[in-house]
Amino acid sequence: MTSLLIAAERLIVTRATAAPAGSSPSQVVSPGYVRLDGGHIAEVDAGRPPGRPDVELTGGTLAPGLIDLQVNGYYGHDLVDADEAGWHTVVRRLPETGVTAFLPTFITAPIPTLVAALRTAAHWLSPSPSPSPLPSQSSSPFPSPSPASAPGGSRVLGVHLEGPFLSRDRRGAHNAEWLTDPTPEAVRTLLAAGPVTIVTLAPERAGGLDAVRALSQAGVLVSVGHSDATADQVKQAADAGARMITHLFNAQSGVHHRAPGVAAQALADARLTAGLIADMAHVAPVVCKVAFAAAPGRIVLVTDAAAAAGMPPGRYDLGGEPIDLPADGPPLRADGTIAGSALRLDAAVGNVAGLGVDLAVAVDAATRVPADLIGRPDLGRIAPGAAADLVWLAAADAAETGLRARATWIGGELVFENTRRPWAPAPDDGPATHGSKGRDRP
Repeated sequence: MTSLLIAAERLIVTRATAAPAGSSPSQVVSPGYVRLDGGHIAEVDAGRPPGRPDVELTGGTLAPGLIDLQVNGYYGHDLVDADEAGWHTVVRRLPETGVTAFLPTFITAPIPTLVAALRTAAHWLSPSPSPSPLPSQSSSPFPSPSPASAPGGSRVLGVHLEGPFLSRDRRGAHNAEWLTDPTPEAVRTLLAAGPVTIVTLAPERAGGLDAVRALSQAGVLVSVGHSDATADQVKQAADAGARMITHLFNAQSGVHHRAPGVAAQALADARLTAGLIADMAHVAPVVCKVAFAAAPGRIVLVTDAAAAAGMPPGRYDLGGEPIDLPADGPPLRADGTIAGSALRLDAAVGNVAGLGVDLAVAVDAATRVPADLIGRPDLGRIAPGAAADLVWLAAADAAETGLRARATWIGGELVFENTRRPWAPAPDDGPATHGSKGRDRP
């Protein structure tokens, strides 16, 4: 890997010193530059670079690569039963959306189906460069990554199991026949099968709190979701080690002023970080604003993308059962239940910024916050020593709205560039100048 010097009109960096009280650990620097070397970030600073840059980004914002903790599928492939070609397509194409690392997510299915899916996922696991990995990753028994998961595609950071230990009453698009209690045997079977990073469960199920303890002790991040728990039951789950809430406000008890549930405890409990699907359909815009205001630094933007994401309207699969993507809105089961999303994570960042959330905060929610939540401080930030995973976000084209990824680097290597805005060398054969047409938006 060669050294690369990138100059940007604006970039979002992690502060070298502690942020002022109430401020984000990240900030916008304009202009600024970053030097990449050996797959890592070697230097970051404000102002113009000391020498001629290799890449000059005109307009837009250079940000850390986006991290999605909930991807069921994409580009026509449901990852729970995708073949090698399907995995290859998703891993190689997610950088088009600015995503440089993600957790493939398997919804409720019979335990043997999940075991098989976990074993497949193990072959796509990206190696951890972190000097202090999670306990469950420190001596991985799983196979080395296949050549297909090498540089050129998004990093696979492990698996998010969204089920089968969920509430029947809050199951959403999950098959009720496959829901079950988190028995010690079921938990052990799944942990032995593959690289489990997150487990979403309903703590009110029989054995739920014991499962939270066992999973947490194994180094797995436990997330409360698809749950009808009371606020007190969620507090007990957090006491037992739970640290996340799956897709805040969706498929869970809410914020009733006399009967607070999962969502209320999520916003009130500083130990909990909540995923949020900011497609403006799963959660109303004003409620998204409430989430960021009530839980600063504790909101993670996720897509919950299904196989329909990145595809035209039509019929696709989620968890082995059909969903339909309409011309407008999220995918649906036959009974009208929302079933995942077709959201892009770069668009989610733009949606939140469009609500008035500070750009650095919006980007943080899709980069540094999820990285820190799963124990990967080497990712999700533009700071010396971090992995050289970057995305250049710029205004969408006239047919779109918000933000879109215009270029993506993983490990210092360019893995995506928008061919509709080709990059060309400067007239003097100097550094490439990467420009965006039209009015620039943060």
